Amino acid sequence: MALPLASDHAGLPLKLALKAALEAEGHTVSDLGTHGTESVDYPDFAAKVAEAVVSGQAPLGILVCGTGIGMAIAANRHPGIRAAVLHDSTEARLTRAHNNANVACFGARTIGAETALDALRVFLSTPYEGGRHDRRLAKLDPPGAKPGA
Repeated sequence: MALPLASDHAGLPLKLALKAALEAEGHTVSDLGTHGTESVDYPDFAAKVAEAVVSGQAPLGILVCGTGIGMAIAANRHPGIRAAVLHDSTEARLTRAHNNANVACFGARTIGAETALDALRVFLSTPYEGGRHDRRLAKLDPPGAKPGA
């Protein structure tokens, strides 16, 4: 699976760990930055991943910052994005199955690399259930969009 991945400076170490693990598992990862520890603005990187997902370049995206919260807020400002901060595999499974989340956000200061990777694997492998959830997602999606698309 082709996956866009980005972080701010605080999320860089976790982003690099996730990238290495995903590539080792055979995923194609597009690292959209940042590539250094100098302070950067997380909304710029959230926008890059959101654009890749909304444009159809990738079905799902990954963002990392200090807490994951800033990235989720920034990504969710883009129509068609449903970003969720993940702390464990249960949240990952439920947000994909029930909310059809398409961007996983992690906090490098709040989660360890192994737990994040476990949650990410579940996020990537869990399908959206549809059905009763479509009605709810239709209330979140932009006008004219297919529910949960």
